[in-house]
Amino acid sequence: MLRIDYCNSVLVGLPSSTISPLKRVQNTAARLILGLSRQSYITPALQQLHWLPVKFRITFKVATLMHNICHHRSDPYLNDLVTFCINDSQRRQLRSPTTRSAVVCRTRTQFDRRTFSVCASNVWNSLPLPCSLRLID
Repeated sequence: MLRIDYCNSVLVGLPSSTISPLKRVQNTAARLILGLSRQSYITPALQQLHWLPVKFRITFKVATLMHNICHHRSDPYLNDLVTFCINDSQRRQLRSPTTRSAVVCRTRTQFDRRTFSVCASNVWNSLPLPCSLRLID
């Protein structure tokens, strides 16, 4: 399973037709491990193995990278790609700095929406916010 997760954060925002080969590999691996036939349902098998579907694995990887960026545990080049509202002087008076939301840059093309700074901010801002992540000043 580790090879399926290798660099899968670059696949965020791609159409499902591009991700489907990885999905087929994961489904085949689950069937092989559990000894299931090709006609059996794959969702219960993935649940039994505690595996996320490929689409959600990609989102999880990006959210994990953003968590590391938020807590300054990532490489400096990733920290430079994302800006949080608390660090933006124009947004400090808004409510968003207290929630650790990320600044989402405006884009014009679909290709631009797939850049890490935009898609990672969108994934991070779409997560539910538990009370423990709020900033206390």
